[in-house]
Amino acid sequence: MTDPNVPGESSVLTGLLADLRAETEVLDGLVAGLEPDGWALDTPAAGWTVAHQIAHLAWTDDWSELAARDPGAFVADSRRIFGELLAAGADPVEDGAAHGAAEEPAALLTRWRAGRERLAAALAAVPAGTTLPWLGPPMKAPSMATARLMETWAHGQDVADALGAVREPSARLRHVAHLGVRTLGFAFAVHGLPAPQAPVRVELTAPDGGLWTWGPEEAADRVAGPALDFCLLVTQRRHRDDLALTAVGEVATAWLPIAQAFAGPPGKGRQRGFSL
Repeated sequence: MTDPNVPGESSVLTGLLADLRAETEVLDGLVAGLEPDGWALDTPAAGWTVAHQIAHLAWTDDWSELAARDPGAFVADSRRIFGELLAAGADPVEDGAAHGAAEEPAALLTRWRAGRERLAAALAAVPAGTTLPWLGPPMKAPSMATARLMETWAHGQDVADALGAVREPSARLRHVAHLGVRTLGFAFAVHGLPAPQAPVRVELTAPDGGLWTWGPEEAADRVAGPALDFCLLVTQRRHRDDLALTAVGEVATAWLPIAQAFAGPPGKGRQRGFSL
């Protein structure tokens, strides 16, 4: 029997898509009025300008939309296109960002806006319980929406850093933090380390002063600190030593320096004392 007090997948997805829209609108507001020189500004990601960041989001949104709308076409197209690029010695992610960044800024902005609308519609139409193919592990529509929100926020941080802008932390950070907690085992795995057996209690101070928690309350291993700092850590936008996070226990202490909420190989992260 379904528990009426537990939100169903469709209602969870509706909330996630609303938060994803809000997050993209914040980033849109940072870039919408930029002159061409602003789009050409370097961001903390080596070799990536503001235009590269938006192009990457547009590229990933397009692939996500295809996975949600036509899983068979996604599998066939990704194998073919990625295979061709890799055979030619190209990185598909870098290639997608470079091609998009070569567009006129107005055209890129229009394409990004249209693509994210198509993605939202495609995800909203996915039947509950359906597993979608992806470039990493397959996932359901709510997980894909969460991943898109995380990446939009993370690349939005790169853009904000390039522009010297400060974004107001919001309750949407909970989605990023949740993904960061869920990927604990993955972070160890991509570093060739065995999955920890001991649970970790994570206690984060939300932007409104409330407390967000994960893991058993009695766990010996613990992580605590501001939610914003934890999100900056798991998206590798700031160095561990520059954040007000505490770790107690062997597993928690080993996790924080390698934490990553994104799929793929370990990222390079930021240097200690990072600044543009």
